[in-house]
Amino acid sequence: MSTIHPSAVIETGARIDPTAKIGPFCHIGPDVQLAAGVELKSHVVVSGRTSVGEGTVIFPFAVIGEIPQDLKFKGEATQLVIGQRNRIREHVTMNCGTAAGGGVTRVGDDGLFMAGCHVAHDATIGDRVILVNSVAIAGHCMIEDDVIVGGLSGVHQFVRIGRGAIIGAVTMVTHDVIPYGLVQAPRGELDGLNLVGLKRRGVERSDITALRAAFQMLAQGEGTFQTRALRLQEETTSPYVREIVEFITADSDRHFLTPG
Repeated sequence: MSTIHPSAVIETGARIDPTAKIGPFCHIGPDVQLAAGVELKSHVVVSGRTSVGEGTVIFPFAVIGEIPQDLKFKGEATQLVIGQRNRIREHVTMNCGTAAGGGVTRVGDDGLFMAGCHVAHDATIGDRVILVNSVAIAGHCMIEDDVIVGGLSGVHQFVRIGRGAIIGAVTMVTHDVIPYGLVQAPRGELDGLNLVGLKRRGVERSDITALRAAFQMLAQGEGTFQTRALRLQEETTSPYVREIVEFITADSDRHFLTPG
């Protein structure tokens, strides 16, 4: 049997793995699925068509799977899918998707969502993402793997943040951020590369050198931003630089933050 505190409310239909732990005063909706080893500390609400992956821990007063904060939402059946081994801290909110946005909000594995974060409808969050206290991710955003977003920052709807990027605290991000980018300042300026993150991940020096050269070309080369990116594709053998090129040339609903 699952470890369920007697004060918890589990609605009929909820599917709870026998190894899950549900603390006092939690409320679990009828369409919720909790995988093996999931732990809800106390006073957690999990509602909607929400699945929570193995080993994820949710802390007090988090509200997971509620309807979107979107006036266009009309009660359609949509989902929130949360991966494995996440740490979802106090007062975090994550909403399900909307029919217009694909119907699913997705959160990857091994993330840390600090107190007061918000993940809005139809967002896609990658693996090993860290959202620091009170970060707000708007609807339809895509946050790729290994991204860190500093405290009190906001990400505009439809923005993409590439893998390995870092966003400084108290920053508003209104345009796409290239992989491994470093963004800071109140209105979000692309100030360089996340060199600390690259070194911590053990990226080879040759690739870091190639990334730095690529960033200089993107900042100072001739032609448009996309033209410079395509020129990089022809001149580089680094998979990291190619990843930046593919990100820039992919479809997007936003402009890019470009080097100053």
